[in-house]
Amino acid sequence: MAEFIVLLIFAMFITVVSFCSSAFAGETDAGAVRKRSAIKHQDIPRKVLAFYYPWYGTQAFTGKWIHYKDIDTDAKTIGDLTHYPSIGPYDSHDPEAVAYHMELAQRAGVDGFIVSWWGKRDFSDDAMPVILDEAQKRNIEVTVYHEDVPDGKSESAVDDFLYVLEKYGSHPAYQRFHDKPVIFVYGRSMGRLDIIGWASVLAEVERRYPSGLIAVADRLDRPAARIFDGIHTYNYAGDAAGRSAGQITQMMRRRYSSVVKLVGEFGRISCLTIIPGYDDTKVRTPGLVVERYDGKLYEQTWEMAIRLSPNWILITSFNEWHEGSEIEPSEEYGDQYIKLTRKWSDKFKA
Repeated sequence: MAEFIVLLIFAMFITVVSFCSSAFAGETDAGAVRKRSAIKHQDIPRKVLAFYYPWYGTQAFTGKWIHYKDIDTDAKTIGDLTHYPSIGPYDSHDPEAVAYHMELAQRAGVDGFIVSWWGKRDFSDDAMPVILDEAQKRNIEVTVYHEDVPDGKSESAVDDFLYVLEKYGSHPAYQRFHDKPVIFVYGRSMGRLDIIGWASVLAEVERRYPSGLIAVADRLDRPAARIFDGIHTYNYAGDAAGRSAGQITQMMRRRYSSVVKLVGEFGRISCLTIIPGYDDTKVRTPGLVVERYDGKLYEQTWEMAIRLSPNWILITSFNEWHEGSEIEPSEEYGDQYIKLTRKWSDKFKA
């Protein structure tokens, strides 16, 4: 009898915990998972998207320097940037600078920007209106990269998603798939909740935003493919550092061929990431370096990506200058990577 009472109390405890951690409308965790697993996507258009950083501020425009230090315009160096932008230090809130980026994206055959977003009323959030308005002029799509859930609470993730969807989702330039706004979720944000928690978040967002959303996770595994509409990885520099262009390309083939197949089985959006190179030694010690090999790495990884035939190719990055992964024109490389992107994006979409 005592054993039965203990088991009964334990069962009641598990029921309460499950209810408290489940979807917000009372839907069970299992129900949220089943709901997300039932989604199947078809007729997915090929797209080229680039990760975009709106966190740069200048003294002249914003009133202070943000994400720049030790600027020497004569020597064309910036202390925490690996390379020097061709137009010099710019402000992410400046319509002229943003319009220039949209023109470059159009020239490069980039369909859209995945914009790093750090929360309501953040500097990056304040940049979104000008980014969307300038993107509309050039027929460039814009979505957000949800960077973090600082308190690790599901309610905070739901609140962020609803804010983005309700404030920006109806803008003509906001990226949509099957008429649903798209949100990418970075690995840091993914790590704040377990996969069941994310299923509940997405189910609750869809309950409160009936037109729905498309969520793409920075996580390459079966659970993520089951819950999210698509999966991707932001960067593979850690595995690529010190390797030749050929070795990196073969690493991509081994890693991503199974990912594309997995995503296809679940009816999800397959995304394959490429980088022109990487160098974060200005901001991290000892840091990582992935050589560009004068464009050879970029070309070979583009070619491999096309062979693997994902739905979307992601470029890391358009302008993450601190990590030296930018394709935006620089003093060091000119517009080499804009031209290469155009060449290969045309081949991919053909």
